[in-house]
Amino acid sequence: MSSDTITPVILCGGSGTRLWPRSRKDRPKPFLPLTGERTLFQATLDRCRGEGFADPVVVAGAAHAARVEEQAGDGVTLIVEPAAKNTAPAIGLAAALLPPEAIMLVCPSDHHIADPRAFVAAARAAGRMAEEDWMVAFGIAPDRPETGYGYIRLGEAIDGGGYRVDRFVEKPDRATAERFLAEGGHAWNGGIFAFRAGAFLDELALHRPEMAQAVRRAVGDGRRAERLFHPAAASFASITAESVDYAVMENTRRAAVVPADMGWSDIGNWQALRDVLERDAAGNHAPQGAELVDCRGVLVASDGPRVSVIGLEDVIVVVDGDEVLVTRAADAQKVGKLRGALDQ
Repeated sequence: MSSDTITPVILCGGSGTRLWPRSRKDRPKPFLPLTGERTLFQATLDRCRGEGFADPVVVAGAAHAARVEEQAGDGVTLIVEPAAKNTAPAIGLAAALLPPEAIMLVCPSDHHIADPRAFVAAARAAGRMAEEDWMVAFGIAPDRPETGYGYIRLGEAIDGGGYRVDRFVEKPDRATAERFLAEGGHAWNGGIFAFRAGAFLDELALHRPEMAQAVRRAVGDGRRAERLFHPAAASFASITAESVDYAVMENTRRAAVVPADMGWSDIGNWQALRDVLERDAAGNHAPQGAELVDCRGVLVASDGPRVSVIGLEDVIVVVDGDEVLVTRAADAQKVGKLRGALDQ
């Protein structure tokens, strides 16, 4: 593997509650064609293929392994995670399986990026910094005072187009988010990272030594079956679940950020999906056959039944099988708390 080759590491998971009823536990958001003909997972793989990219590694639970194999195509290594332990152990599995010099590009499988070229440019910049053992986060250029994302405050510039991380900031209140936007020098933490595999394991061993040991044991005692790798379940079971942000990125002295203005969205709820889809002059998005009269900002998603809406503004209507969801767009973040979403 050459030093200028980036290995995509795609993390698949989630319970499918925030985009219920279209997204379910057995068919969560990554494996649905929500923004085009390709699923979000397939679109993620598409962005990470071509010159400068190695064959991808996907980390997914057993419940989603069949969908990964169905949608990924050839050339993908699938690590079947024995249990859901959040992002730090999942990334650790991939890092322990790869050569220490491998440059990892860690991507969630369910994000939307409108400008793939900007993504690739940011990935290459991050990869160059990762070769110098920086632990690199993608900093998404904010375009509104968003309270649903964590932020990164940019520090001093680093050669190559990045910055030191001054600090990571938890999800702010509205006034703080407005101040961040007005001040500049802040970016959303998009959950995309780049680092050298060996450097990541070194940082994990420094800050979470028990997790690092368990990950190495799980890989060392694991078994490979063609393109599938099964870590040892007993070793992995001892790990305490934790995100990569808390386990590594907020502790390392080598945290850096690469700015990325690439039309990014985590498609975190129905309102976020509406906002990335093509809409008419009134801001509506509806399938052929739906009828909207005097509506603005309405999203209709139906798998068959005809939907008619009159005189509503900023409303989401979803029909999936025998489930119907109607919500104000502003309340879309509450969908995951519905009994139907929780009991699926």
